[in-house]
Amino acid sequence: MLFEQYKLAVEMADRVSARRGTANAFYFTVSSALLAASETLGLGLASAAGILLALAWWLQLSSYRKLSAAKWPVITSLEPQLPSQPFADEWTVLKAEPVERAVLQSARIGRAIKPLSRYAELGLVEQVVPLVFGVLFLIAIVMDVT
Repeated sequence: MLFEQYKLAVEMADRVSARRGTANAFYFTVSSALLAASETLGLGLASAAGILLALAWWLQLSSYRKLSAAKWPVITSLEPQLPSQPFADEWTVLKAEPVERAVLQSARIGRAIKPLSRYAELGLVEQVVPLVFGVLFLIAIVMDVT
């Protein structure tokens, strides 16, 4: 019974991740289309719509991050009662020292890229994309006004 609950929890978490990926693809496509269509729609209108879209995208990602943040502790709390703990073990590996030790040991290059070599959670990385689009649309509005 416990294993069935565990499997269901993992499947639900996977579905959230899939929906999140689909949402990212949708927002990226619509934002790109707005940038491309700004000549036809008018730069101001396309940019205003793009800023609202970027805000909606960022808020939806925030919601998905919160939902995922609630699911993983539940999953990992079930694992100690199972024969193995794959997700807890995976996080331990991801949060450990960077994998590419040979590159990091070289003097200048290692120091420069060490912060980038650690695992960056998807939620953190994907927040940048709607912000970039929002900034692009904001710049477009400013350029259109001036």
